[in-house]
Amino acid sequence: MTVLSVAKQVCRVIGLSEPDILAASTERQYVELLGVLQEMAERIARGHDWQLFSRIETITGDGSTEDFDLPSDYDRMRVKSQVWSASLETPLTPIPDPDQWLGLDIQSFDFVINAWSIYAGQIHIKPALATGVTAKYFYQSNLIVAPDTGSNKTAFDADTDTFRLDEQLLKLGAIWRWKESKGQPYAEEMADYEELKARLVARDRGSRRVKVGKVRMPIDAETAYPQNVSP
Repeated sequence: MTVLSVAKQVCRVIGLSEPDILAASTERQYVELLGVLQEMAERIARGHDWQLFSRIETITGDGSTEDFDLPSDYDRMRVKSQVWSASLETPLTPIPDPDQWLGLDIQSFDFVINAWSIYAGQIHIKPALATGVTAKYFYQSNLIVAPDTGSNKTAFDADTDTFRLDEQLLKLGAIWRWKESKGQPYAEEMADYEELKARLVARDRGSRRVKVGKVRMPIDAETAYPQNVSP
């Protein structure tokens, strides 16, 4: 479903005439509507670590470089992202506080395990990764819009663009956000949006357990749980 199709469905609810064009429209109401659709698309994308937008970045050390540019489509790290190195059995040490990082840098602190921090559009790793050693981390991409042809992008700028996540969620979000901006009651529409979002988030996580092959147990072993255990 294109952004124009979503906009037409939204208009049927909020009381606007369905537009023939949206992205190139100069009519104020449709300019506002496109802005609401873009805002909600970004809110949805940033409201959960959607697996569709998850990417892995690989850094390769050269023995001296400590500062690496973030990916061009970088939006944020995942909530529990770690940086893993091929040379270590544990993840690198995160230093989220810039003052702590600065203090360790000035004091020439001798790191037992490589540490990392993010600022100025770069990820910084101390000490430098050895030549040929790689480090990897998950991040969330900001390319939330798919064009009719070509590469994914960050914003709607053509009527044929589509939201890469659920269009129904985008529609419901745009309806309550539009009504809120106009001072109209929107609680019911917002509740519908939150309910659908919760279902999609739960589905996005996938199964909590994955079983492969048979469970390895001794031949004479018996399972106590959930049976009662005699005292």
